[in-house]
Amino acid sequence: MSLDVRLRRLFPAIEIDVAFETPSPGVTVLFGPSGAGKSTIIAAAAGLLRPDECRVVVDGKVLSDTASGAWLAPERRRVGLVFQDARLFPHMSVATNLQFGLRRAPEGRVKFDEVVALPGIEALLDRRPHTLSGGERQRLAIGRALLAQPHLLLMDEPLSSLDAARKAEIMPYLIRLKTALSLPVLYVTHAVDEVARLADSIVLIEAGRLIASGSAADISARADLPLARRDDTGALLPCRIASHDIDRELTLLEGGGATFWVPLLHSPQGSQCRIRIPAREVILAGKAPDAISLHNIVPGTVRQIIADPIRRSVLVEVALPDGALLSRVTQDAIARLALSPGKPVLALIKSTSIEVLGG
Repeated sequence: MSLDVRLRRLFPAIEIDVAFETPSPGVTVLFGPSGAGKSTIIAAAAGLLRPDECRVVVDGKVLSDTASGAWLAPERRRVGLVFQDARLFPHMSVATNLQFGLRRAPEGRVKFDEVVALPGIEALLDRRPHTLSGGERQRLAIGRALLAQPHLLLMDEPLSSLDAARKAEIMPYLIRLKTALSLPVLYVTHAVDEVARLADSIVLIEAGRLIASGSAADISARADLPLARRDDTGALLPCRIASHDIDRELTLLEGGGATFWVPLLHSPQGSQCRIRIPAREVILAGKAPDAISLHNIVPGTVRQIIADPIRRSVLVEVALPDGALLSRVTQDAIARLALSPGKPVLALIKSTSIEVLGG
């Protein structure tokens, strides 16, 4: 099962020419600067824009294929759309806005009561949209899109209009949504924290061209990609909670073929999570120090070294048995440790530097 997208469209200022295939179900994040072509991909997938060339296939169902002449009208595509602004009907109650999504939808597995329970807006059903917070309005918009029984959910920067407090309010809902519903999702964002928490796959786009695509773990650990040039760059790893050490107030995670100690978590043993390890927090060493406060000394192998002259630093990819980390160090550190591709290295990471995110 996969989401397959291919499109080419010539605009006066830019030509968009991208093609990617990602696993389904899962959240595929389209990431790149403004004007890169991300929203054009969303519009083409929804059938709202007819590119010069286009092919969109969701789990084997062809939504459009200009080569063969196939083109489903937007209302026949079974896609749910969520935009930056909620686009709700102001004269309708919350309940009526939600029920609007059911009007033209065939019977499906997404039920009204389940959608209401998932956002946690049971107490809001009689209210009007103008009385809701920004986060509540967006949750309502997402719920309405889900009740249309979509085969594909398209989300175009759904959190960009919200302040930090409202983002914090809605992010747990999106994480629950991601795990509760087995849907392919195309998600546009500029925010790295949204990528870290939600992405199963990442598609990087610049100036209408595909830079790279792949799993979130693979793309986040690539030192040669634009994503790595950011100050907040860091590797993502899917993990399993291996055990809890109550006395030491620590939890042991397994991921990427390595183990990581983090401050004690309340999730049950065996449950899944993901971790993000900022590159600036990863220290490299040739041998383990005799006495040190940090808990994580992770053996790996130097995979690639990429200079970042703007920040007068170097990015080092550290390959693990089943994953990779990123470390940002100085050129002098590379010379002192005599690092080169293929050389064994130790990654030293404070437990408090590891961000534990949703699964």
